[in-house]
Amino acid sequence: MIPESVSPLEAKKLVEHGAVLVDIRDRAEYLREHIPNARSVPLTDIAAGKIVDGPEQQTVIFHCQSGMRTAQNASTLINAASPAPVLLMTGGINAWKSARFTTIEDKKQTLPMMRQVQIVAGTLILTGVVLGYTVNSGLFLLSGFVGAGLLFAGVSGWCGMAMLLSKMPWNRRAK
Repeated sequence: MIPESVSPLEAKKLVEHGAVLVDIRDRAEYLREHIPNARSVPLTDIAAGKIVDGPEQQTVIFHCQSGMRTAQNASTLINAASPAPVLLMTGGINAWKSARFTTIEDKKQTLPMMRQVQIVAGTLILTGVVLGYTVNSGLFLLSGFVGAGLLFAGVSGWCGMAMLLSKMPWNRRAK
């Protein structure tokens, strides 16, 4: 069963009338920016069996960054909020911001780990290409090595770069 979708405008109106808005993004994503009054219940917690509770039979509206995670995990979200009615906000927080609704931002929070991996991997690949053309063609191997690491991470679910970045001082702050 796929729950009904609502636009950010509809979600905003429902929340003003008592619906519960649940942000399923990782805690770091939530801390960096979130919708006012949204509860943070990461998808990993929901998948591990955490129940999303609220006022009896009150509608629960789930959202993520773009709407993909909520759509892909609809049945898990329905089970987590049962017996409450469940809605999915289309477009996630990106659509909320596009509708010019306010969010709470804390730029002091670290970037989500996936963005950090993308920034570092992109920098290393670009560096390998530039140095391969300008200094020594053997430096193209840097780009190949990073590409192979990304492929391995995608296939296996284990990312060495994310593990390394998680140990960096900016990611070890108390949250």
